[in-house]
Amino acid sequence: MVLSDVGARPDPAHNQLPHCRCEFIRICIISRLTNPWPHDSNTPNETTHRPPPMRFLDVKTDFAFKKVFGSEDSTDILIDFLNAVLEYPPERAITALTIVDPYQIPLLKGMKDTYVDVKAKLADGRQVIIEMQVLNVPGFEQRVLFNAAKAYSVQLQKGDDDSLLNPVIALTLTDFLMFDSPGHTSRFKLLEKQGLIEYSDDIELIFIELPKFNLDEPQLTTAKDCWLYFVKNAGSLNIIPDSLAKQPHIQQAFGIANEAGMSQEQLDAQDKRHDFIRLQRGSIEKALQDGLVQGREEGLEQGIEQGEQRRTLQIAATLLDILDDVTIASKTDLTEAQVAELRYE
Repeated sequence: MVLSDVGARPDPAHNQLPHCRCEFIRICIISRLTNPWPHDSNTPNETTHRPPPMRFLDVKTDFAFKKVFGSEDSTDILIDFLNAVLEYPPERAITALTIVDPYQIPLLKGMKDTYVDVKAKLADGRQVIIEMQVLNVPGFEQRVLFNAAKAYSVQLQKGDDDSLLNPVIALTLTDFLMFDSPGHTSRFKLLEKQGLIEYSDDIELIFIELPKFNLDEPQLTTAKDCWLYFVKNAGSLNIIPDSLAKQPHIQQAFGIANEAGMSQEQLDAQDKRHDFIRLQRGSIEKALQDGLVQGREEGLEQGIEQGEQRRTLQIAATLLDILDDVTIASKTDLTEAQVAELRYE
């Protein structure tokens, strides 16, 4: 056993140990406050769980619309979309279809067309033409009817029986107003004018006016609401809303519209198409404004002329009792016939 010398002088190094320990603890506390440790994986953290922002195509642009609904991998998306917006009873629900002429990267030269349609043939033989129309160009409504009638008529070859004809549905979504009605969906069939007896449903025209669809995300209650919200607003979103993320086919549509999965060639094509449509829309708006200005100017001139004419007639009327028709006509620049007509009124 080693006994310490009670009377011996203490070792200076031994007295410094408590001070060093306290200094170490102080440094650790300061380091912990200024450089927090990463959150434990089980601890909720808003920053680490917030999804990164995304960019989606403006699906109202016709080529983007066809990419989402008319690509080779869009069959299930298109079936779900059509069942939602057509609102047919369960016995007419679409269970299978074939997309005709799937989406390809659009050609950039020309760009004369203002629409790109999606064509599908349903399992029961019905044909559907789905179109996103972004510009209200002359002849648009006639073209919709012509395309539907053409699709109906070309089904038969020479000598085929007329009973082989299958119905055609033309579904058109517009980014402008068409009809003077509050509802955003309008359906047209062949009906008898007086009794509204249905002649045939072989050709059905359905129009959806997106400017009339004004629901916010919390107000979405039906599958149709969700799909129309997607088409109208996808281009302005940077996340997938919770209510839409719960819809598997709409979430898949967001995946197709996500710019992160596109080549530079696809992005360039979409941007150029979007610019083309914006320029065309600006030209249409300018033409309308110019027409309004010209109409106001012509109306003002016409109003001035009419005012001067009324004033002249009033002056002539005050002279009827003191002057003859010839003199009144010479003083007022009216014809004698006008003065005579005024005298007998």
